[in-house]
Amino acid sequence: MIQSHPILDFKRGNPINITFDGRGILAYDDMTIAVALHSAGVRVISKSHENQRPRGLYCAIGNCSSCMMIVDGVPNVRTCVILCRDGMIVETQNDRGSLSL
Repeated sequence: MIQSHPILDFKRGNPINITFDGRGILAYDDMTIAVALHSAGVRVISKSHENQRPRGLYCAIGNCSSCMMIVDGVPNVRTCVILCRDGMIVETQNDRGSLSL
């Protein structure tokens, strides 16, 4: 994770904890869910519907459906545009089995 940059000034929010498929993830209150997962090393966030091929973060602006997950019990949430909240529970959806390759 980038901590400093010679040109850009990072103003990171407060550290918070979210849960992804039962695993604790450190996030910051100004991050989207998808960015927090990516920062924690989660590269596969869904699988294709028909063949269960791994899918990662794609557009990061809410236009595609590759980042949809269940957030606090609500399905089909585009995690690339929703900010993290402390205690948030994020779960994968539309996958058969584990997201592990």
